Amino acid sequence: MRFISFTVEQEERFGVWYEEESIVVDLYSYYRDKGVELPSLLSFIQEEDINIAEVRGVSEAYHLPMQDVDLQAPIPRPLKNIFCVGKNYRDHAIEMGSEKDIPEHPMIFTKAPTAVSAPEDVLSFSKDVSEALDYEGELAVVIGKRGKRISREQAMNYVFGYTIINDITARDLQKKHGQFFLGKSLDGSCPMGPAILHASKVSKPNDFNLVTLVNGEVRQNGHISDLIFNIPALIHVLSMGMTLEPGDIIATGTPSGVGKGFKPPKYLLNGDNVEVRIEGIGALRNEISIR
Repeated sequence: MRFISFTVEQEERFGVWYEEESIVVDLYSYYRDKGVELPSLLSFIQEEDINIAEVRGVSEAYHLPMQDVDLQAPIPRPLKNIFCVGKNYRDHAIEMGSEKDIPEHPMIFTKAPTAVSAPEDVLSFSKDVSEALDYEGELAVVIGKRGKRISREQAMNYVFGYTIINDITARDLQKKHGQFFLGKSLDGSCPMGPAILHASKVSKPNDFNLVTLVNGEVRQNGHISDLIFNIPALIHVLSMGMTLEPGDIIATGTPSGVGKGFKPPKYLLNGDNVEVRIEGIGALRNEISIR
């Protein structure tokens, strides 16, 4: 079951996408007609009394042809910064420096909510701001339940589902300012989607494979089982001193093959097309515009 946010005639809605049938189930309208105000997918995730079995049984009266909707990021405006994990694949840590750069503990940084953009958006950046834009395909975890001091053993019970982000990064800003936030938070630098795959459809999250292509060329091909710090460990560490809430997003890290890792670097250019694929979730595609 893949949850999406979309617009129909400029009205924001959310629902379930059945790609094989090219059908979207309009859950926004379904709940509105029941007298339940759920204006967004985020509000749906935050609703404690939602019955997923009920969602599966929504009648055809609420079906829409996929061609009639415009996909948005599943959570277009997160309530918090997106939690990100640096150097969480051994080979990526090495390509960014050496074996000495492999972390002993999770490296956590964040991206601003205003960085989020939609699947298929043309992502516009100014060369006056950065001349070293890089791609980072990542699996992201969406939290579905409020919790603090969550044990590794219980961590997966707090997951609503999984999506894709491209953690676009201004490498020159990182170097110039000596920190991650500015270089990670440019407007449009966090395309997300195309959907959130519900946790009930994922028996083994470690089985995800991630592929990033630039203009059709495979640049990254990583397996989630290679994470240095796995999903339960990340949820545990993050929740030890802060409360995780429904709708929080954790980007789990990127595998080797980023632009900076090549010699010379292969940074993004005007007109490049970037696609990040994870089977089951879908493909996140965006064109890059640099002016």
